[in-house]
Amino acid sequence: MGIFNNTGITRRVLFAAVLLGSVSACSPQYANHGYLPPEEDLDQIVVGVDTRDSVAQSIGTPSTAGVANDSGYYYVRSRRRTVGALAPKVIERQVLAISFDSAGVVSNIEKFGMERGQVVPLSRRVTTAGVRDNSFLRQLLGNIGRFNPAGLGG
Repeated sequence: MGIFNNTGITRRVLFAAVLLGSVSACSPQYANHGYLPPEEDLDQIVVGVDTRDSVAQSIGTPSTAGVANDSGYYYVRSRRRTVGALAPKVIERQVLAISFDSAGVVSNIEKFGMERGQVVPLSRRVTTAGVRDNSFLRQLLGNIGRFNPAGLGG
């Protein structure tokens, strides 16, 4: 009676079904989380002019804000890949940080990404040119000529 009479064909069909199910279970599954405003909308924000309210109206309210001192808005988007029963792995993450001064005016717009597990700046728009890379080594070497032994004495 049909396919069930021939056990060789039944085994092949069953083997093919199990093999297909195993291969499809190991295919990667992707999940996107968070929100990052489009670049066209970010171009509309003017550093030194726009305020918290105008930013919220033009690109939306962020999911995370600087809760300690209302320092800024943070928009985070990440993409995770899951393969089979393995733990999910973050394969892409971008963070948009919009900083405000004490008057609530935009003072800085920075976009960070993740490359090889390290956070790297992708773009930066700042009002002042006073932003410098002051690493520990640069600070240490910068203080070499500033030592005053007279300041140690009582």
